[in-house]
Amino acid sequence: MKKRIVAFVLAATMGLSMVACGSSSGSGSKSSSDGASSGSSELVDGKFTETKHITVEVYDRGNDGGTDPTDNMYTEYIKKGMLEDHNVEVEFVSVPRWTETEEINNLLASGGAPDICLTYSYPTIQTYANMGGVTDLKPLMDQYGSELTNLQDWLGDTNIYWDLDDEKGTLWAIEGKRANNRRINTFMRKDWLDKLGLEEPTTKEEFYNCICAFRDNAKELLGKDADKMVPFSVSFDVGWRAALLIESEMDPKITDKEFYINGFDDRKLTQKGTKEAMKTLNKWYNEGLLWKDFALYTAGDSTEDDMMKAGYVGAFQHNWDYPFRSGDDSIQANLKRIVGDDAKYVAVDCFENSEGKHLKYVDSTAGDRKIFFPSTNDEPLASLLYLDWISAPEHIKYLQIGDEGVTHKVLEDGAIELIPATGDPIMNSGNNIDYTITCNGLSLGDEDLTLLSLAHSYPSCDPEDVQKALDIAATDNKIAKNVKVPEVLAENGMGEALGSKRDVVYDTALAAKESDFDKVWDNALEDYLASGGQAIMDERTQKFEAVYGDSTSVE
Repeated sequence: MKKRIVAFVLAATMGLSMVACGSSSGSGSKSSSDGASSGSSELVDGKFTETKHITVEVYDRGNDGGTDPTDNMYTEYIKKGMLEDHNVEVEFVSVPRWTETEEINNLLASGGAPDICLTYSYPTIQTYANMGGVTDLKPLMDQYGSELTNLQDWLGDTNIYWDLDDEKGTLWAIEGKRANNRRINTFMRKDWLDKLGLEEPTTKEEFYNCICAFRDNAKELLGKDADKMVPFSVSFDVGWRAALLIESEMDPKITDKEFYINGFDDRKLTQKGTKEAMKTLNKWYNEGLLWKDFALYTAGDSTEDDMMKAGYVGAFQHNWDYPFRSGDDSIQANLKRIVGDDAKYVAVDCFENSEGKHLKYVDSTAGDRKIFFPSTNDEPLASLLYLDWISAPEHIKYLQIGDEGVTHKVLEDGAIELIPATGDPIMNSGNNIDYTITCNGLSLGDEDLTLLSLAHSYPSCDPEDVQKALDIAATDNKIAKNVKVPEVLAENGMGEALGSKRDVVYDTALAAKESDFDKVWDNALEDYLASGGQAIMDERTQKFEAVYGDSTSVE
């Protein structure tokens, strides 16, 4: 906490020493052709006449057996290409993935942030933008947009201008694109179901009966390790890891207005129905169905993954492809190696809502990492050219699949299948998304080839299992809409603080005695609201009504 306070104190003085790169545009125009200049006289055939130097943020995931995220064959590919194509030297700066918001806060506050930054936290960007610490990208896109054809073709206006302030005309960030619009799945041990003669669950009740059976048959399933049984694992990040249960309790006819007002926290803490979902989880926790020690661990800790790999976990909810990630070190590959050939997780679809549908709330193609330039960036054109370069189809494709025979092979039907890599060719993130920062998810430049190859893009995993997860994650999806309202001032600087309080609400309520649940939940939520949550909701209500009037929908 002390470190966080220091960062904000430093930030308060930062604006005095920073000079923004480009003034704010008063126009809400999106197209770069609307009054755009002829581009840059600095470039000759797309290259600077004098070598430029830029720094680029890259996540450090601390993977066992991974490579240095700032120095490997993929960073060299980018460095060589940018130097040859644009005469720009690229230097990568690593930021810990699991504390990225705090780290970016500190780098921005000290004036030492990389020229190209990314974060999942837009409130962090907005806070520093208000202090003069972030570059307005709108004038830059007006001036140089016509030269950024790869970026324009890949992201389009939707992602480039998703965060455009229609009132002020400012654009503080560009949204990376979700190439494959899938979010969360429920996974369950197929071999355990088979051993106990159980069908894959299709309802919440059936799911509950399955995890009860896991608990009650721990000796048969785990033998001498029966005491390590975790029927259903939910980590400290409860709002993400129980998302499908929470969403099943929400009103499927929820209005855009209500969803937005309660949407500052993407873990759906204040949405109607969340308390009921948590009451269910609390009951399961007290019945010995959940991981007892979940609240002791934080992001980046491998304890839970290690339990899954060792074969102690019966079910969990996570990113739609989570057990398949990381090649030979994936949960699925380790489970098979440690437990046996039949051991595996399969995706199941079992959290129905009041209409009997398995509704899943997913982001639009936007809503991924937000890419921004701090105002200390004195090479904005070189930085834009970098974003354009990594958005070229051929560059995305190479970074995602590497070299044939080394990191992938081509199947008879033309599909690309990734194969386990060792040494330098190892990818620290799935499909190398830490380098393809404008692209999250497989994109091979051809939609048919991409769809054909998706199920083959997880080395050491059965493509049929991946395909099933793909199909389930695409079932009954509800895509988020872009609510365009003026800046909500109450949100400034609150993302990290309220995120921590949100976790306290979830964690304490989940682990409370069943008889104390209502009191614990209500008190913790009251504290969250009093600490800024209610002010945000009130201002969101005001701003929504100011733009959309009596309407409760966004058209």
